[in-house]
Order: sequence, then structure tokens, then C-alpha cells
Amino acid sequence: MTTAQEERATDDLRALAEQAGRDLEDASALEILQWAADTFGKRFCVTSSMEDAVVAHLASRAMPGVDVVFLDTGYHFEETIGTRDAVEAVMDVNVITLTPRQTVAEQDAEYGPGLHDRDPDLCCFLRKVKPLEEGLKGYQAWATGLRRDESETRANTPVVGWDEKRRMVKISPIARWTQDDVDAYVAEHGVLTNPLLMDGYPSVGCRPCTRRVLEGEDARAGRWAGRAKTECGLHG
Repeated sequence: MTTAQEERATDDLRALAEQAGRDLEDASALEILQWAADTFGKRFCVTSSMEDAVVAHLASRAMPGVDVVFLDTGYHFEETIGTRDAVEAVMDVNVITLTPRQTVAEQDAEYGPGLHDRDPDLCCFLRKVKPLEEGLKGYQAWATGLRRDESETRANTPVVGWDEKRRMVKISPIARWTQDDVDAYVAEHGVLTNPLLMDGYPSVGCRPCTRRVLEGEDARAGRWAGRAKTECGLHG
């Protein structure tokens, strides 16, 4: 494919995403994922932090055997790895675990120990952003569990949009859901969730950069606490 053909293909994909975002704004999460499965087939995947398996479960209903991509940063809680293993064992999905180019020990040797404390943006880039960029090659569309009610930075999340950085279609099927909607779906379908959600961690990330949330705090207050940082870089 020539450069001009690639650009036209990208423009067509962007237009498709923008139109779908308008057409599917009021659709159910399952309808959105069914559209993704029908449109992209094996070139569609779900990404999961294994905070819960709601989107993976929904996607497996639309597309049994769907690829579920998980980033193993080397810094996860044991409970998160356990949730991944349980999802792989009991759900009709194909879990793909991505790892950074360097182990934690190799990163410490090159950058010094505790990079997550000194430069969390660089640590996130090396252990999350770059591996995902590599892992999503070959797909045209990816689904996330982003919700508009989680934070101000996510308030305008489209149900289907264009990921300019990766030049892919980005699908957020539960963008319009609330935490109550998530809880109701988990209860109705017996969906696996990370045990840390019941232990004061309403948002679960890497162990060094995640703490329990205090009463009255925002659900994501435990992520990079005390810093201006609110996102790892995967979503913006």
C-alpha cells in the first residue's frame, strides 16, 4: 500500500469512528461492542487493567474468544495478576499479556531505582504507553473501560472516537455508565472483580503509585496521590 493509499485508509477509518460516535451515542454497551465485532472482527481487541472484567465480559458476549490485552508492568498488586489469571480461566476470551522491553531490575539499572517516584511520567511511558503501542499493532480498533463519571478529564469520552496518537478507532462502550451501572452488571452476571475494590481501592493501578482512598475523596484520588498527574498516558 502506498503512502497515499494509507492516508486515505486512515481518513476513512477516522470518518467511520466519528460517524459511529454520533450514531451509537444512545446505544447500549452490548450494541456498541457488537458493532465493533461486526465491523473489525479479529482486528478488534479489548484492553483491561483487571480492575474488573466488565468490558471483557460484555465483549465476550458480542465476540466469543475476543482478544483481551493486559499490560503487566511488573509493579502490579498480586490481586491484579490473580484477577487476570481468573479471567483467562473462566471467561470466553483470549488474554494477551504485554510486558515492557525491560524488567523492573533492568530499568532500575539504567535509570536508577524508584523511577516511578522521581519521574512517574517516564515510568508510565516505558512500562505502559510504549508496550501498548507495540501490542496494538495489527488491530484497527480497541475497547476501553473509560467512563465519563470517573474524572473531569474523562467527562467528554465518546462511546466511539478516533485515537489520533495510535491512528485507531477507540471504543468506550460503558462511557455513559455510572458506578451503580457497573455494580448492577457485576451483580447480575457474576463478573470477576479485583479484590482490592473491596479493600479501599476504588481505582487500581501499579502498587507504588496507588493508595487507598480516604472517605470523601474522589475515586481516583489514590492514583499518583500528591501529584498533579491524573492519567498514565494511555488515554491522552
